Amino acid sequence: MFEKFEKLPDDPILGILTSYRNDDNPKKIDLSVGVYKNEDGLTPIFDAVKKAETKKLSEETSKTYTSIEGDPVFCEFIQRLVLGDDHVVIKEKRSGAVSTPGGSGALRVAGEVINGWKPGANLWVSTPSWPNHIPLLSTAGLTVKEYPYYDGINHVIKTDEMLTQISKLTKDDILLLHACCHNPSGADLDFETWKEITTLAQKNGFTPFVDCAYQGLGLGLDADVEGLRYMASHLPELIIAYSCSKNFGLYRERVGSTIIITENPATTDAAWTHMKSVARRLYSVPPAHGAIIVGMILGDKELKNSWKAELDQMQQNINTLRGLFTESIQTKSENRDFNFVKSQRGMFSILGLTVEQVIQLREEFSIYMVNNSRINIAGVSATNIDYLADSIATVL
Repeated sequence: MFEKFEKLPDDPILGILTSYRNDDNPKKIDLSVGVYKNEDGLTPIFDAVKKAETKKLSEETSKTYTSIEGDPVFCEFIQRLVLGDDHVVIKEKRSGAVSTPGGSGALRVAGEVINGWKPGANLWVSTPSWPNHIPLLSTAGLTVKEYPYYDGINHVIKTDEMLTQISKLTKDDILLLHACCHNPSGADLDFETWKEITTLAQKNGFTPFVDCAYQGLGLGLDADVEGLRYMASHLPELIIAYSCSKNFGLYRERVGSTIIITENPATTDAAWTHMKSVARRLYSVPPAHGAIIVGMILGDKELKNSWKAELDQMQQNINTLRGLFTESIQTKSENRDFNFVKSQRGMFSILGLTVEQVIQLREEFSIYMVNNSRINIAGVSATNIDYLADSIATVL
């Protein structure tokens, strides 16, 4: 059987990371993989996470299986985190959640549930979007289509084109949106656009599906989900895929959640059984360690305040780096306008370089980024920013 296998190409992002690790240039810079890094280039563990882990390990008495839906404390508090304690959906008990293996697992569970409702349903994804959205959701059986989103030349959202396409969607369509810190562009919808999309969903009946992977890293925990919360309060149905990788720093623990909102508690209970059925056949039960840690942090006032303070500092650091990078590259590349980088949110931005220029940066300067010139702003630091700006100016 295996003798007919042909070697597949490396993952477009993780393959770059392998090349970076094998590069012996002391000036090398990794701007490819989407992980937060501090000034020393390390991805730190939150103090709140360390304290919660210590407490968990001292109190833990068993490693038996968790339930199919995962830790109930986590499932409750993650819904409250994304929607807010006082949200009408929480008060009316119209949402249900399951714990999943990371945000990817959350997306896949949602995709399988959607496909069970309507096999081959149209799922609309922004152009561009996170590269794994399409393979993850198309292999769940959905028919993936794309709507215009980002103008990489002028570095703005194609709002009019996007809304024109969305206005054509019907009750049989699913619309995938990024809650905040759009990956890969860093260009987020403003609140008025969220309201317009909500109005279109009310009128035409399509179902929004929101990927929330960076809450807290754009403008803040509440501001980053303002549009999502508005949508949830004005629509009978909404699907959310949540990731704790970035805002809790639990990348390798694979902590995520699929959340489904329906028009009444009875329908929510039914949807919850479908989420559990999908989870059972995909991975049986979810990883427990990271989810329990998140639940402990969100359920403890002291730990939660500590986590929020660290998250706020991360968000401020990212926005500071955006400003420093913009100032440095603008000074050395006067013929190009990079001010859009400063106005964007989250860890990512697309610089607008050609593939040839990206390859030149990699081969001549050991600067690694995705071929579409998406960079992870958190890979920039005070120690490498001048070298980075000089190198980009050279290839330009």
